[in-house]
Amino acid sequence: MSANISKSIKSQAKPGRTIAILALILIAFSTLAFIQNDKVKLGLDLRGGTSVTLQPRVAKGGSVSSAAIAQAVAIIRQRVNSLGVAESQVTAQGTGNNQQIVISVPGDTGTRIVDLVGQTAELRFRQVYAVGAGSAKTTATSTTSTSTVVVPKPGTKATPTPTPTKAAVLTPTFPTGVTAALNDQFGALDCTKAKNRQGGNVDDANAPLVACNRDGTGKYILGPAEVVGTDVATASASLDQQGGNGWMVLLNFNGSGTSKFGKVTSRVTKLASPQNQLAVVLDGLVYTSPQINQAITGGNAQITGNFTQTQASDLANVLKYGALPLAFDRGDVQQVSPTLGSNQLHDGLLAGLIGLILVILYSIFYYRGLGVVSVGSLTVAGGITYLLFILLGKWIGFSLSLAGIAGAIVSIGITADSFIVYFERLRDEVRDGRSLRTAVDTGWTRAKRTIIVADSVSLIASALLYFFAVGDVRGFAFTLGLTTFVDLFVVFFFTKPLVSLLSRLHFYSSGHRLSGFSTKSLGVVTGKDVA
Repeated sequence: MSANISKSIKSQAKPGRTIAILALILIAFSTLAFIQNDKVKLGLDLRGGTSVTLQPRVAKGGSVSSAAIAQAVAIIRQRVNSLGVAESQVTAQGTGNNQQIVISVPGDTGTRIVDLVGQTAELRFRQVYAVGAGSAKTTATSTTSTSTVVVPKPGTKATPTPTPTKAAVLTPTFPTGVTAALNDQFGALDCTKAKNRQGGNVDDANAPLVACNRDGTGKYILGPAEVVGTDVATASASLDQQGGNGWMVLLNFNGSGTSKFGKVTSRVTKLASPQNQLAVVLDGLVYTSPQINQAITGGNAQITGNFTQTQASDLANVLKYGALPLAFDRGDVQQVSPTLGSNQLHDGLLAGLIGLILVILYSIFYYRGLGVVSVGSLTVAGGITYLLFILLGKWIGFSLSLAGIAGAIVSIGITADSFIVYFERLRDEVRDGRSLRTAVDTGWTRAKRTIIVADSVSLIASALLYFFAVGDVRGFAFTLGLTTFVDLFVVFFFTKPLVSLLSRLHFYSSGHRLSGFSTKSLGVVTGKDVA
């Protein structure tokens, strides 16, 4: 028995060093929050936001299926979530051709996000047939041919046989693949007008296309699409550090896309400019049209176009989650008022404060001196959670809603459960006759298993709620999971080390009546009690 006790005492970690590490982490988090000079971002129900209605674009005599609407809702929701926007809502309303999609986004970023998620994002890789300036009228080049023209002599009637003469005639010559009809469309399209550069066009992948580039400085006649968006497996934004082209989007094709892309790049390398160019077309606009100098058969490609980091990330997220099955027109844009949410926020915070005070009073009344550890653990956990709310709002766009506040309030009980399990196990060890310093480690060895199992249950529940629920429930699940991680961190890096330090003080080790380790507090029966 003594050998086990000695081994336990030797195996004690250095609690002072552990708490010092925790202090450094808190200082680092506080410094980052101070540098960001930001506050906790509030959700749609607390600070208001933007609500936009998307109306499906239906051809005359056509119809909108519920399956297409459901698919569009799923894709839009994935896009919003991939941008790190918490507490957003994407819902379908109406029936038949009157169906609409309503997107509600908290804060002042709503307009940008709605612009992004409403894109049809129909990606096409098309061969360039011809290219010109944004206001060019034709792609044709003129060739001179000689033909016989009959010209009557002056002062004579046209009936006698005149003397034939030779004259030059200008014959238009179009590039390969360009017809007179396509040339007429090319001339009629004025890319210098902003309305012709709006995008969102649903083009026929199997037919040639006349399109503008994004800034209107050029326009193209393009061949049928040979690689489409469904051939893309993944997409990501990356900084071109070697080529110096700024931000770009990296594409990885699936098996079918790799084969198609290899064939088209192998063919166009043999052609003269501009027909050796392959245009990347998104929503009917040309993003870039690089020359293909060699066949690309590895299944990887990149889209460049002087993107900013935000533009490249947005484009990658749109391509990653596929094309919307419908084209949409933007309907009503409304600002959501936070008035009701502000009242609920006040009530929620009051409820949380009352619960916290009750937990603290119970800890001090029941555990006496150990209540210091309870109060300290709750304070540290609250501080870390608050700093994480600020930092995650900046890093991933996390927004705190009423549901999230509910998750944070529930975490008070989770943290209380953790130190209660440890305290009771510790007091059991002291009742069994061990000294307080020895009981700190032996009790922790047994208590931490229960704490980890209990918190694991909360984490599993949070993960299931987050991945299978929508709307406010996801906010509750995210906050609950985050605060559960914080609880585990605080128990290991603050609660246990602090108890180890306190166990070395005479006030606790001597069993003072206010320490929480007196015979009365532990319920130990003495000879005096028997008498």
